[in-house]
Amino acid sequence: MSDIVMFHSVLGLRPVELGFADRLRAAGHHVTTPDLYAGRTAATLDEGFALKDAVGWETITRRARDGVQDLPAETVLVGVSMGAGVVETVLPHRPGTAGVVLLHAMGALPAGHRAGLPAQVHVADPDPIAPPAQVAAWREAAARSGAEARVYTYPGLGHFYTDADGPDHDVAGAELTWERVAAFLSRSSPGSA
Repeated sequence: MSDIVMFHSVLGLRPVELGFADRLRAAGHHVTTPDLYAGRTAATLDEGFALKDAVGWETITRRARDGVQDLPAETVLVGVSMGAGVVETVLPHRPGTAGVVLLHAMGALPAGHRAGLPAQVHVADPDPIAPPAQVAAWREAAARSGAEARVYTYPGLGHFYTDADGPDHDVAGAELTWERVAAFLSRSSPGSA
């Protein structure tokens, strides 16, 4: 099973991330969920962006790096929306990363990541935070970089469709996403075929 770190959305560490972490733990994974806002959460995206700005990106990314410091080198990095950007900043410091999962946003795969890095992206289609042109550019960049990347798009769903507490929630889309992520993680486990 995998060691996994999950970085939360701009809304803070909330039930959507904690619930998925619990599902992964029940499947045998070791999951860490750093609280990059130190206990603060937001109810809306506008409040979330204000909270992100109040905490500051430097503090957020420092907390993220501190949160992975004692984890195995082959830990899988998972980013939820804003967390995709956090993964982008942490990945260059973690050359042994076993895999990357980006949910609800695109984070760049920095140059110099290991060849064949498994990566998976899940975004609504269309999504203003991950518009189709950005998704296409990410696919091309991932292919050029040598990552083993797969992008899943979910037509007609809202941005944060996995969040049962939000207005975009879609039960079928969320469940399909979680199933695909679980399958990816079982393949990304150290020693898996």
